Amino acid sequence: MAADDVRELLLSTTADASDPSTPLSAPDLRLLIDRLRLRSDRLHASALSFAASHRGALASSLARAASAADSSASVESSLADALAPLASSPDLSDLKALADRLLASRRELAERQEQLAAASTIASLAARLREARAAVNPLDTAAAAAELKPLLIDAEPSGSGEDAPVVFGLLRSDWEQLVDELQVGLAKNVEECMEFPPEGGKVVVSATPRGCSSQTHVGKLRVALQALEIIDALDYGMAKIADLMMKHILVPAISNRHVAVSVEVLEEGGPEHSVVLSVVPSEELKDNNDGSNLYSRIIDVIKFVCKFICMENSKWVQSFAKLTWPRISDLVITHFLSKAVPNEASKLIEFQDVVRSTAEFENKLRSMTFLLPDRNDGKLTQFVDDVEVHFAVRKRSEILVKARNILVQYDYDNPLESGGRGDSVVDLLFLPEKCFTSKSALLLMKLVHGSLKDASMSSARVAKEFCFAARDVLLLYKAIVPVQLEKQLDSISQVAAIVHNDFYHLSQEILGLAFQYRADFPIDLQKQVVFVDLAPIFSQMADDVFRRQIQVAIDTISEAIDGADGFQNTHQPQHYESAKFSIEQAVFILEKIRIMWESILPKSTYKKSMCRVLGSVFSRITRDMLLIDDMAAEETLQLQGLIHLALENLSSLFLSLVEGDDGSTKFLDHDTWIQLDGTVPSLKKFRKLAELLDMSLKSITAVWESGDLVSCGFTSSEVQNFIKAIFADSPLRKECLGWIARTPA
Repeated sequence: MAADDVRELLLSTTADASDPSTPLSAPDLRLLIDRLRLRSDRLHASALSFAASHRGALASSLARAASAADSSASVESSLADALAPLASSPDLSDLKALADRLLASRRELAERQEQLAAASTIASLAARLREARAAVNPLDTAAAAAELKPLLIDAEPSGSGEDAPVVFGLLRSDWEQLVDELQVGLAKNVEECMEFPPEGGKVVVSATPRGCSSQTHVGKLRVALQALEIIDALDYGMAKIADLMMKHILVPAISNRHVAVSVEVLEEGGPEHSVVLSVVPSEELKDNNDGSNLYSRIIDVIKFVCKFICMENSKWVQSFAKLTWPRISDLVITHFLSKAVPNEASKLIEFQDVVRSTAEFENKLRSMTFLLPDRNDGKLTQFVDDVEVHFAVRKRSEILVKARNILVQYDYDNPLESGGRGDSVVDLLFLPEKCFTSKSALLLMKLVHGSLKDASMSSARVAKEFCFAARDVLLLYKAIVPVQLEKQLDSISQVAAIVHNDFYHLSQEILGLAFQYRADFPIDLQKQVVFVDLAPIFSQMADDVFRRQIQVAIDTISEAIDGADGFQNTHQPQHYESAKFSIEQAVFILEKIRIMWESILPKSTYKKSMCRVLGSVFSRITRDMLLIDDMAAEETLQLQGLIHLALENLSSLFLSLVEGDDGSTKFLDHDTWIQLDGTVPSLKKFRKLAELLDMSLKSITAVWESGDLVSCGFTSSEVQNFIKAIFADSPLRKECLGWIARTPA
């Protein structure tokens, strides 16, 4: 910077100052010196002026610098003294030991200071606890306990809880014991200010407990509640009173319609005044349909509590409300609102009076601060607002009860006694047939249709419940009937046929529900509520029920045929009678099944089922007879007679299977047999066996050659074994057997 200043001075003295190599003349040098001296004088004067104006600050800075220099010298001296013992030894172990002792001393000093502070705190807390116990006024005791709570309970003194002195735990226990004793005593005082006579329906509230002087603070109702509030035990003190008020006052006032609430003030204005609240019978007073009288009684009771028990203190009122309102609302719902729900959808409009009075009741409680406006305490309003749902739920329950009673009370063993036969024969919805259906199934479908009709005329929420009720009714039949009739379904009975028809009829009706009602449902439910998923279930149940019945029938007839002992030795009288009895028993069972099934089952189901049973029976008898390995001539006649006996006795059954038979046909002609042979293939083989038993060897061979036996179901091995059993060994028999073996079937 100085070089730049000199150049500035030179610029004004030289002719060509831009050339630094130009020499200066003597006058130029003298002028330059004068100007430099003048500049120096101005700088000196400026420095003196600054020092004079900042003399105090400069003096203070110089003093601090001197003090710092002295401190530095002192530290240097102290350090020299400290390092003096180490001058003879370069090892620093002594210095480390000295530093450790210094740190230990400082820690010990800090611990002593903490212990001293803790001891002082403990002594102060113990003194305050003693003062709290010694206080006569419970308000003073409660205030002291509340003041000590943040010191003993809410905060951990002297560090963490693990390192806290044991005495703090003792003090906390002492404080907790004090609070427990205080709240128990105060709650007892509150309870003693109330008197509930054993007969119920009455409460006497006194300002002071019985037998306690009104001149003392101890025992006063207001003082007791204030003290309980201070120690945050208001709910504890109110709990017993709330229970007794519910039991003796509120329950009678809500559950009984013909009662009134009266309030009587005794010794008004006196220090020991008492107030009596009574719930008394009143035959003249009748509860309105909208519940206004009931709500008025409850409000009178709550006003009494607010004024004479809670002393118009909103916090005390809310404590009482918290302990009683859930039970009060439940009682009102049980004894009034649930009973006021209409039984018919047309009467839902009349329920609006109940909605209005209920809303006014809760608003009145809010104005009394019994209910808080910012809390969701409107349980009664929520109930009445959902009256449609409650109505639907009640109807759903009623429908299910009706359905259950129908199913339980119906006598399946005597269906004609449970209802006229004409009313029980119904048309199948998707088949051109009729069938006999139990009265219970018809009544169930009547309930289903009624529910769905109500659903189509209701709101979405109500309609949903009605639709679920309809589904539940159908599922109830599926759940109850198979279990209730399990014994009948495991034996040959008409019950099985009726249950089959019920399931089949219900499956058909279920398929039609979607076409009948879906378009009338509320739009929100048209895709949600379906019934078509139940149709396959009921159809399968129908098949399962009757499949089991068919198997039971086949097994029963097979047991009867087992008594024939394979139709062996029928030329002997004893064996013939046994075989004949077996045939007659099998025919009897078949005829019994015909009588039970023909009048009950749909025509197509009856024919299909009966043909299956007959096919099994004829196959079994034919197989047993073809397995006989040796037949006498007389024996063939006996077997042929048994076959004819069975066919003759089953003529009525055969006629029931003929298409187009109107009951006028009395005999089986050729066309009828042809039709039956096509319906029951094993019957053709059974009848052909009767012819074979009366044929000669050549005739049998000729029939085989014509293919007639094959068309009846005979195999080559069966025909050969049959010939061996009837005809003795001979060249002709060998020739015929060889021919049959060589001739393709």
